[in-house]
Amino acid sequence: MPTFLRPATKADEPALSRICLLTADAGVSAEGIHAYPELPGLMYALPYVNLPSTWAFVLVDKPPGDGEHEDVVGYCIGSLDTRVFEAVASESWWPPLQVQYGPLLEPDRLAEPPLRQADITYINTILNFTPASDAQIRFSPAHLHINVLPSHQSKGYGRQLIGRAMRYLKEQGTAGVWLQMDPRNEKAAGFYSRLGFRPVEGTPPSVVGITVEHWEKTWGKLGAEPSH
Repeated sequence: MPTFLRPATKADEPALSRICLLTADAGVSAEGIHAYPELPGLMYALPYVNLPSTWAFVLVDKPPGDGEHEDVVGYCIGSLDTRVFEAVASESWWPPLQVQYGPLLEPDRLAEPPLRQADITYINTILNFTPASDAQIRFSPAHLHINVLPSHQSKGYGRQLIGRAMRYLKEQGTAGVWLQMDPRNEKAAGFYSRLGFRPVEGTPPSVVGITVEHWEKTWGKLGAEPSH
């Protein structure tokens, strides 16, 4: 099937949420560990098509001969200004989710369906979202998340997605970007290392970053978007 990248829109929310769930357990599907499968997407995907300072690109696989249908099979999303993102999320994104899911943790509340441990972990994070450290912001105000469905991994699409994000960052005058990965995801760690991401000074090993300059030295100049 022909594939291409495009900016994401709010119409992509179901696909973003699904991809997030199918990669949320250290790179593999989290379907079996959640009773509330919407939680990963609500935390790590949907804010990036709803809040200021964000950007999002999706990988689309389009079946030949089908003029209408598109399969979104991956995304690279992020924020140009993490502190703005955190401030807006604390005002408008987290509060409704805290009201919706927080009561499920009350000792006398019988959640239906019953909470699983992964749900509890996500809800606690929603209630007490940890901001990025000063060391992360010193490296760059920008951060990103990337996920690609297993069917499209190890085919060069992840590098294409991050390359598109790096070109956008360059256009916006942002010198670099960082991400925080699940330390259990050794495959992802190897992928980021091959692309040129390196540990960010003063942060845990799970935080890695790359500058636009280093990306261009490794992968070539970031030019205009090719047509497809």
